[in-house]
Amino acid sequence: MSGSLAMNQAWGLKGMFNATTGGRDGAPPAPHRPHQAAQLGAARRRCRAIAVAGGKGGVGKTTVAVNLGMTLAMTGRDVMLLDADMGLANVDVLLGLAPSRHLGHLLDGTATLEELVLEAPHGLKVIPGGSGARRLAQLGNGEHAAVIRAFDELPRPPDYLLVDTAAGLSDNVAMFAAAADDVVLVVCDEPASLTDAYALIKVLSRDFGVRRFRFVANLVRNAGEARALHQKLAKVSDRFLDVVLDFMGFVPQDERLRQAIRRQSAVVDLWPAARSSQAFKQLAGAVDTWEEPARAGLDRIAFFGGQAVPAAGW
Repeated sequence: MSGSLAMNQAWGLKGMFNATTGGRDGAPPAPHRPHQAAQLGAARRRCRAIAVAGGKGGVGKTTVAVNLGMTLAMTGRDVMLLDADMGLANVDVLLGLAPSRHLGHLLDGTATLEELVLEAPHGLKVIPGGSGARRLAQLGNGEHAAVIRAFDELPRPPDYLLVDTAAGLSDNVAMFAAAADDVVLVVCDEPASLTDAYALIKVLSRDFGVRRFRFVANLVRNAGEARALHQKLAKVSDRFLDVVLDFMGFVPQDERLRQAIRRQSAVVDLWPAARSSQAFKQLAGAVDTWEEPARAGLDRIAFFGGQAVPAAGW
């Protein structure tokens, strides 16, 4: 990418954010150019955006996102993994990567989205979120929206975009999860995990209109334990919320998975025959069975949606 094009894209993003929040920037506006999605038209491939969320921290959400993304990449898919845990990002740590730039540089207008991409094994592309930056942990809705809209400018969308969200129920989590086509909910066998997962489902369904969730039981002993965990959450969700909670699969307790984390690698890369690796292959296979997501009628911003940025809030 030429320096002038990179600078134009960077200023374009900065201008879009300022328009969203009502702010001003002293630099001249970027030259007008047709929207990338409009340029590509029907030739543009349809990317499926999948948010990996967990409600509670410590449920293994990032590990699931990393290994699911790498498994899909190992099958020949073009996969991009966005670390959306602003300020406490650790996808790069789990993969032994050393980013020199992160999403903060995108928002500052000093880098384009393409310039942030790190290459992980098997062609997995990682967009680092930045760690230890207080400013990134305190971004407003307009800046979250600017990050989501930046993906509209990619000249070649990937087959899959995986979004590793933060823990909790912040605007950060809700906006990135609601902007995806699918929400994968990672739950472990702990009361707090179930409670926080239900709270996240409630917020996303009530405030953002998300009606379908994909359930993954993490670090369970067997399929029976995973199914029982799913039934606990589905029972209360069916009773009080208008949502569908699909059972996607489970990841078993596996010492190889722990060893891979310590070695800053994906278990599917180090030990493809491990029990957990086989589970991630089944999860990746499940993704291929999902029906095409319906975006008609969505009144919220979405990854690769080309929709207008909301003027204020949600």
